[in-house]
Amino acid sequence: MSMLLKNIRLVSPDVDEKNAAILVADGKVADVFCDGDALPSVANVVDGQGLTAVPGFIDVHCHGRSGVDFCDATQEAMDTIAMDKLSEGVTTLLPTTLTLPEDQLAAAMQTAKAYVAKGALGCKVPGVHLEGPFINPKCLGAQNPDFVRTPDVKEVMRLNEIFPVKKVSYAVEMENGPRFAAELLANGITPSCVHSAATYAGFMDAYRHGLRNLSHFCNQMTALHHRDIGLVGAGLMHNDVFIEFICDKLHICPDMIKLVFQIKGTEHIQLITDAMRASGLPDGPSDLGGLPVIVKNGEARLASNGALAGSTLQMATALKNITEVTGLPLKETVKCTSWNQARALNMTGLGKLAPGYAADIVLMDEAFQVKQVFVDGTSKFSAN
Repeated sequence: MSMLLKNIRLVSPDVDEKNAAILVADGKVADVFCDGDALPSVANVVDGQGLTAVPGFIDVHCHGRSGVDFCDATQEAMDTIAMDKLSEGVTTLLPTTLTLPEDQLAAAMQTAKAYVAKGALGCKVPGVHLEGPFINPKCLGAQNPDFVRTPDVKEVMRLNEIFPVKKVSYAVEMENGPRFAAELLANGITPSCVHSAATYAGFMDAYRHGLRNLSHFCNQMTALHHRDIGLVGAGLMHNDVFIEFICDKLHICPDMIKLVFQIKGTEHIQLITDAMRASGLPDGPSDLGGLPVIVKNGEARLASNGALAGSTLQMATALKNITEVTGLPLKETVKCTSWNQARALNMTGLGKLAPGYAADIVLMDEAFQVKQVFVDGTSKFSAN
C-alpha cells in the first residue's frame, strides 16, 4: 500500500529540504518532493507536522538494552532489544556478542534466527556482530579473560550457519590475525580491529589483507604516539578506513570528537552506541558478560576496577552530540548514523531517503527527540 508522508524537513546525506514529502510504495521510497512540487493523490497521507525526517539509524554495535543483553541468549532478550531500540530511531540492528564460550554464542545466534523467522516486529536484524572472543588478553576492557581465544574462522562459520555473521571485531596481532581478515572477507564477513595492542606495522599487515574497519575507535586500541602512530593514527591516516565512534562525550571527549571529524570528515565515521543492558534504565547495579557493573550518572563501569563497561548511549543522542560539538550541518552528520554503516557492511538499499531505498524513516524534533519511526514504510514506533 502507498503512503504519502508530507509536511516534513527531509534530511538525507547531502540533502536538506524544507516543506518536503516522501511517497512510499511497497516498503520503499518511490519518490521525494520538494517545496512547491505537486503531490500525488494517495489515500494514506501522514502529516509530518514539520518534523525532521532522516534515514532510519543503523546500530552495528549494541549489546543490550532495557535490562537485557543479547548474550542472555533468551528470546525475551532478543525481542526486547529489537523492539526498544526503535524508540531511539534504530531501524536496523546488529546485536553484538561478548567474549564467551562458543555454545553461549551459538545460543544467542539462535534467538536472532528465531526473531527473524517469526517476522521481525521491531528493528531489522540482518546479522550479528561478534565482538571477541579473538582479542588481545592485555586489552580486555570489560571483556571476560576466561574465554579469550585465537582467531578461528571455522568457529565463525559454525556460528554463521546458525544466523549470518556480518562483522567480527578482533585483535589483528593475534596468531594468524592478518590472514583471518582475508578469510572473513572471502566469506562475506567484515573484519574489524579492536581490543588490540597492534603497532602501525601490524595494522598495515592486516590492511594489506583487506581490513578496513576499526571498532569503538580510540577505546581499547593503541594510541597515537610520535614513535608509532598505532591504531588511532592508522584510523586517522587512512581515508578508506571506517571507524566506529561512541559519541557519548565520555568514551570520546568533545575535543577528540572535533579533531577526528576535522581529519576524517563525515564519510567514514559510524556512530554506534556500544550499549549494554542498562541502556534505557535508571542508574544502579548491572552486569556485562557476567562481570558486575555500576551505572552512575549514566556511566557504566566495572565494579572491580572502574573500567568503562559499554555505554548507556542511544543513537539519537549520539547524532545530537556530534552535530552540536562539530557544528556541522545535519545533512553531513546524518551520514554517520546509517549511510556509512550501510557502505561499510555492503548493506545495499539502506541509509538514504531517496527513490529505491528502503522506507526506513525517523521523524524527530529540533531537540533530536524521536517522535515516530517507520520500518519499510510501516509505522513501528510513535512517541504519542
